[in-house]
Amino acid sequence: MPQRIQWEPDYGVGHTLIDEQHRGLLDQCNLLAELCLNEGDAACDSRFDQVFDRLQALAREHFEAETALLSRCGYAELEDHRFACDEFAYLVDEVITTENFSRVELQRFLALWWVGHIAASAPQVRALLAGPDAPA
Repeated sequence: MPQRIQWEPDYGVGHTLIDEQHRGLLDQCNLLAELCLNEGDAACDSRFDQVFDRLQALAREHFEAETALLSRCGYAELEDHRFACDEFAYLVDEVITTENFSRVELQRFLALWWVGHIAASAPQVRALLAGPDAPA
């Protein structure tokens, strides 16, 4: 079964763009979940691939915005964050693909990865935004 994700209040960081991007990425994961219900249907599979491509583009935009914000806040673990962004890009470009996994497996991976990213980063970003080095 595909993995649907509900937005939790604890996922919010208090930065409009980052919160909107996180919500949008989870929405894309949920759209992929819906499309998995008809896996094998050529039209749904094609639409899944389009949504997956869109999610990858949104991920790149998000990582750029998030990295810029963290940099402005003086985030001490910025290199670790950049590594995680690069690792995600590598995984979805080279490993977690429809050539290697079913669409349901791919959707579950994406949903769980994004929940992990959002849940782990939210407290850190909230703290940075509340700190003395927070951008105005």
